[in-house]
Amino acid sequence: MKFGIFYELQLPRPWVADGELTLYQNALDQVELADRLGYDFAWEVEHHFLEEYSHSPAPEVFLAAASQRTKNIRLAHGIMQLTTTHPARCAERIGALDLVSRGRVEFGTGESASSTELEPFGVAYDEKRAKWEEAIRAIIPMFKDGGCEHHGKYFDMPLRNVLPKPIQKPHPPIWVACSALETIEMAGRRGLGALAFQFLSADAAYAWVHAYYNSFVKRQDKLADYQVNPNIALTSYFMCAETDEEARRRADGIPFFQFALRFYGQSATRERPAPGTVNLWDEYEKWKRENPEGLARALSGGLIGSPETIRRKLRRFESSHIDQVILLNQAGKNTHAHICESLELFAREVMPEFHANIPEQDAWKAKVLAGEIELEEIDTAPFRDRYGPNSVQLKAQAAE
Repeated sequence: MKFGIFYELQLPRPWVADGELTLYQNALDQVELADRLGYDFAWEVEHHFLEEYSHSPAPEVFLAAASQRTKNIRLAHGIMQLTTTHPARCAERIGALDLVSRGRVEFGTGESASSTELEPFGVAYDEKRAKWEEAIRAIIPMFKDGGCEHHGKYFDMPLRNVLPKPIQKPHPPIWVACSALETIEMAGRRGLGALAFQFLSADAAYAWVHAYYNSFVKRQDKLADYQVNPNIALTSYFMCAETDEEARRRADGIPFFQFALRFYGQSATRERPAPGTVNLWDEYEKWKRENPEGLARALSGGLIGSPETIRRKLRRFESSHIDQVILLNQAGKNTHAHICESLELFAREVMPEFHANIPEQDAWKAKVLAGEIELEEIDTAPFRDRYGPNSVQLKAQAAE
């Protein structure tokens, strides 16, 4: 199993002078540390206008800076919004980043999940999947030598040679975000790596991994002529400390992350309130005071705990054949010191065991892709709850 680290670049209120500067510099220090410790991937999101939840509108800038402070870690868009950027600009940025990083880019793609982000760019919420699909079809030929043109519903481009070209041939590995669990099956059908959020149980992971690889092997229907990327990565809440109690004490930002998702997720289009009208951290603190039991439950999930607790949980996911676990540590007001200590302790006490088993996972995958192992078709209907009873629970009126 491989391991990544994950960044939304969250910055809860109250905002102070140099707060964003400190946030960015600390995150870059953490990526540099993760590279030295042997982590495999650094994932950076793209979001726009999401106060407190994410201050990361330009992941290509962050990842380019990280590329100059690291040597081995893969630099991963998690994701680049193909719906809000012209395909040629996406291809140019990936090509340039692949050059400055000496071929370490992972091309994570997605649609954006909220009308707050899409509307300023003139994108209709109900057309985002179709626009993402067309963007994939438009971008892939741009990575090839020579010129290309595209004439579609959403993008129209005359014959041009999109430069520079990436080092990785035919292009960097392509992923798609799976914010809704059903999208995991779609990722497999399209031959793309799946970026999924944490599963509620090992049974759910087992079912969705089967759904992904069965779609990949039996029902593949690629959008364009790209190199397939058979991988399923799981993002999980994370804080590692010497004891479970200390890990939970240090992980207060994790329930904030969950709270923000639920607070804004109750609108059909995840529309956010007008700028400055909601103090999300204050709302979270109010929820904590009123829901101490809910807070305790929220801190009991994910990969939050001692090395032994986290090791035990990871073994269950490893048996489900997850390819990569992406550790979400920078959340809320989790401190830079605690994040670094968490990364160091995990790398020392936990990661080596699972890194040692990567060849075994690769051998299993090769047999699945070759048809030598046939996976059971499992009904995923019982495993479609993204949140579960231990996550932050909000009343419907909370987001009004």
